[in-house]
Amino acid sequence: MRRSINDNNLITLINPKSKISEAFRSLRTNIQYSAMDSQLKVIMVTSAQKEEGKTTTVSNLAVAYAQEGKKVLLIDTDLRRPSLHQVFMQSNRVGLTSLLAYQLKWQEVVKDTMQDNLSIITSGPIPPNPSEMLGNQRMQLLVEELREHYDIILIDTPPILAVTDGLVINSLCDGVILVVIAGKVEKELVKKAKANLDYVNARIIGIVFNKINRKDVKATLNYEYGVRD
Repeated sequence: MRRSINDNNLITLINPKSKISEAFRSLRTNIQYSAMDSQLKVIMVTSAQKEEGKTTTVSNLAVAYAQEGKKVLLIDTDLRRPSLHQVFMQSNRVGLTSLLAYQLKWQEVVKDTMQDNLSIITSGPIPPNPSEMLGNQRMQLLVEELREHYDIILIDTPPILAVTDGLVINSLCDGVILVVIAGKVEKELVKKAKANLDYVNARIIGIVFNKINRKDVKATLNYEYGVRD
C-alpha cells in the first residue's frame, strides 16, 4: 500500500518545475555522463558529517531517476540514525536489518512510494552491530541480487567521518557522491572525508554542494568533479 511523503524534503516530487528540481535533474545527467565508459548502477551518497543534506539529496536524486523512467531502488544503510523512512513517511518496523538477519526476503521489505518506478528499503530496527551487519557476506549477495531487478540502486550511508559503515558499503558500489554544505563544513574535514574514501579505492564521481542563502530563503545545488584545493 502506498503512503504519503514528507513534502519538505521531496521538492522534485511536489514541485518538479522548480529550480531546485532542475538542479537534481542536472545532477542525474552529470552522473550519467561520468559513466560513459563504465557501468554506474549502484551509487552511494554520503557526507563528511551529519546534517549536510545527504538523505534529502539521495531521495530527490532517486525521484529524478524514477521520473526519467528508470526502475529505482533507494536503500537506507544508516543503521545508527536512519531517516529515509521519515522522508517517505513509511514504517520502519522491518527493513534492511530484517534481511541481513535472515528474517525476511527482500521482496517482503521493499516499499512502494508515491513516485512511480521508485521503491525503498528502510533501515529496519537499529542493530547493536551495524558495521558487522553491513560487512557481512549477506549484504554483498543482497546487492548482487538487487542489481538484476533494478536499473539504479541508490544507497544512503552514515557520514564518513563519524563511523566506518560507509567505507564498508563502498566495496559494493560503482560510484560515490559526497554531499557538502558549502561554507559550513571546514575544508579540512571535506579533504579528510575524501582521503578516507580514496584509501578504500572509492570511485568518487562527484561532489554535491548544498548552499543555503538564508536571506533569500533559497537553496542551490551544485555538482563538481573532485575536491578543489
